[in-house]
Amino acid sequence: MKNQRIRLRVAVVTAIVLSLALSRLLPHPFNFSPVAALALFGGAHYRNRYAAYLIPLCAVWISDLMLNFSFYGHFVAFYSGSFFTYAAFALMVLLGSSLLKKLSPGRLMVSALSASVIFFLVSNFGVWAFSGMYSPDLTGLLNCYTAAIPFFRNALAGDLIYTFAVFYGYALATRKVASFSIHEAQ
Repeated sequence: MKNQRIRLRVAVVTAIVLSLALSRLLPHPFNFSPVAALALFGGAHYRNRYAAYLIPLCAVWISDLMLNFSFYGHFVAFYSGSFFTYAAFALMVLLGSSLLKKLSPGRLMVSALSASVIFFLVSNFGVWAFSGMYSPDLTGLLNCYTAAIPFFRNALAGDLIYTFAVFYGYALATRKVASFSIHEAQ
């Protein structure tokens, strides 16, 4: 019975992560996405460290493939600077696994805000380093970060809203459903 509960929990956590990734395909305000929430959630709820990184990162990659196909008309496996984007997601998983094992509004707020800042700093560094849009010096890097500031507002709002919604929605569901008595996914 315990193994069935663990498998159910893993399946539910994975379904949530995949649903969040696929929700990126729905119309939404620019940069208002659940990606940070799914990385934090995966980090917090998978006990198996490989699953904690592999499942969220693969889910984001698959949704990126679909988004790139709809934008470019063909599949783009990895775009320039994608290493930095996925490194930012991996850091978010690490953040979720270290700060969010015990849920509290303060921890959730710090994690969501940190995830937003991590993504902003790391992904825009990748844009600066690989896009060719900015000069390869400190001025170019500062120009890149400055140009990205208007996009940060929606990212921050999405990270906060989705993170609180998914974590507290899941916490509420686990209290209401008896078969979720095991607290962590494998």
